[in-house]
Amino acid sequence: MQEYIRKRVLEVSQYILDTSATVRQTATVFGVSKSTIHKDVTERLPSVNAELAEEVKSILDHNKSERHIRGGEATRRKYQEAL
Repeated sequence: MQEYIRKRVLEVSQYILDTSATVRQTATVFGVSKSTIHKDVTERLPSVNAELAEEVKSILDHNKSERHIRGGEATRRKYQEAL
């Protein structure tokens, strides 16, 4: 793994731990695609730091379990603003 990728993986992981951010939010902050963030934390991170990978995975699982709620809230706000 190239050094800049390894560094990004650790920075992204720390950001997710500190902020409990979603993959999309993290991708926006780091200026990469959500696919890149997902690959970084699910495939690359376990080979760099297994403990950190488990912590990040628990946050991502929590975010995934709540995504239907966030989607509903966004739709509600969209239609309220249209009125």
